[in-house]
Amino acid sequence: MAKDYYKILGVPKNASKEEIKKAYKKLAKQYHPDNKETGNEEKFKEINEAASVLANEEKRQQYDQFGDAESFKRASGFSGFDFSDFEFDFGDTASFDFGDIFDRFFGGNMFRERGRRRGADLRYDLEIELEEAAFGAKKDIFIKKLVICSKCHGTGAYSEADITTCSECHGSGIYKQTRRTPFGIFQTSTTCRRCNGSGEMIKRECAICDGEGRIEKEKKIEVTIPEGVNGGTKLRIRDEGEAGEKGSEQGDLYIVIHINKHKYFERKGDDIYIEIPISFAQAALGDEIDIPILKNTARLKIPAGTQPGTLFRMKGKGIPNLQGYGTGDQYVKVKVIVPKKLSKRQKELLKEFSNAEPGLFDKIFK
Repeated sequence: MAKDYYKILGVPKNASKEEIKKAYKKLAKQYHPDNKETGNEEKFKEINEAASVLANEEKRQQYDQFGDAESFKRASGFSGFDFSDFEFDFGDTASFDFGDIFDRFFGGNMFRERGRRRGADLRYDLEIELEEAAFGAKKDIFIKKLVICSKCHGTGAYSEADITTCSECHGSGIYKQTRRTPFGIFQTSTTCRRCNGSGEMIKRECAICDGEGRIEKEKKIEVTIPEGVNGGTKLRIRDEGEAGEKGSEQGDLYIVIHINKHKYFERKGDDIYIEIPISFAQAALGDEIDIPILKNTARLKIPAGTQPGTLFRMKGKGIPNLQGYGTGDQYVKVKVIVPKKLSKRQKELLKEFSNAEPGLFDKIFK
């Protein structure tokens, strides 16, 4: 079962950052590995993983978009909580202030991606018709997103000469601090607060993007719908998400397909179903009629004596399989229409037919 970060922390989906912080602090103390009564290393890692996502606005937005931890990780490249980024001695949990850890890690720079972050993934819900789902199509969509600033090309600087090495971390983007305590050595490796982990400083910012390296812009994107696509399918378009910070990797765009209800057809897998009205005479005497299919029409033979509700199969007239495994069929259900009004001549003919034909009751129980 996929992880639910909200359930792990025991907070509602609309929880504020303060509520997340409070829940994290309580659970982290309870399940810390050095707590002899309730310590649980796996649970502790799970709690930290959940908090590292929900306390980060960008990650939380992506997580809410995909709905579960596994989908979020696959889409964002997030690999979970990892203690390898920093070192500390957990010898005495009383020496820790988990509220301070939350502020420094999740609210500050420790758990932010070092340096330049990848752009956010985006989602677009696209409605298409059944025919487009069956045979594929190309659709133009327009989305507003952050794109690389054309003036500074993503650097955020007015010119290349305005980019200098950070004097605090000397270009590494990481600030290390070691403290000796009665409980041992406590060492932290934090993202440099001066340059936010980029290792660079800007003396004069770009006038167009104000040093961000990105600006919001509407972009037209052509989406190719593959034939046989199903409702709910997510199409991934690489590098069409938001631009990353300072020219880093772009995010991806996910197109979620929604298929509009068709006026005549009902889809079941790769097969389609349609109900066709025929007259009593056509059912009794037989006929050959034109039937709507997804492309134009096709002839269908109605044998004499066809009963109401009979289901006819038109092989290969359905929807191509998305994986290329053949094409579905079209099923035609006939509905015999009984006329509400008859002419005098029609009534006479039906009476003659009725007198010549033994009653249905007599046929069954004879």
